[in-house]
Amino acid sequence: MDHLDRLEAESIYILREAYSKFSKIAMLWSIGKDSTVLLWLVKKAFFGHCPFPLIHIDTTYKIPEMIKYRDKLAKEYNLDLIVHINEEAIKQGMGPEKGRLVCCKALKTDALQQVINKYKFEALILGIRRDEEGSRSKERFFSLRNEDLEWDYTNQPPEFWNQFNTDFPKGSHVRVHPLLSWTEIDIWMYIKRENIPVIDLYFAKNGKRYRSLGCAPCTFPVESNATTIDEIIEELKNTKVNERAGRAQDHEDAYAMQKLRKEGYM
Repeated sequence: MDHLDRLEAESIYILREAYSKFSKIAMLWSIGKDSTVLLWLVKKAFFGHCPFPLIHIDTTYKIPEMIKYRDKLAKEYNLDLIVHINEEAIKQGMGPEKGRLVCCKALKTDALQQVINKYKFEALILGIRRDEEGSRSKERFFSLRNEDLEWDYTNQPPEFWNQFNTDFPKGSHVRVHPLLSWTEIDIWMYIKRENIPVIDLYFAKNGKRYRSLGCAPCTFPVESNATTIDEIIEELKNTKVNERAGRAQDHEDAYAMQKLRKEGYM
């Protein structure tokens, strides 16, 4: 097995373990490269079928191409897609001008909690990676949250030799992270190998491309001339620019993501 084969096998194993352990489980789908690779792995793990619903938290501020791509792929793959908006927050005028961290909590964290409470999901599968951002490096493959979805990042049990903890107290909420060991380059190498369709926002136009996707007012492209997957991989081997350099909320506070994720953010 080569490096990508090992990563694929680990992720598929975690997906199957999660599906066997939790009766009410769903997957978050952001339409980005990581969650799209995760969806591909789900289809491999379950023989071309996605046996649980996908959740897309729609802030109403997403880049329009993302929504168009979401609907196209959902129809093509015949996905059970739950799209949720925190309607009350939107009615009250919530948006980035209120403060990006305040907006993220209302339109993403609170919206996610609404979905979990409505459908009684015990666990959620997410496409996060350790290398993407500092707080994610503190996660585990099976990561416990409390009843309010809060995450105690200071008290994470170790996971030795692929021995994952899948026995949790009743009433707790679990986040499952099958891509935790992957890197950004791994993701793109796998996309190339598997010929996975991804949104074209990742490819350079007029000297810029997106490396990370989010809400239109808070997500900006980086300087790049990479118009193919091979060029993206080569660029990543040499760049010193952070993957989330185009995400405005990360610049607002050095510990922004950790604070958000402690409260239940993706």
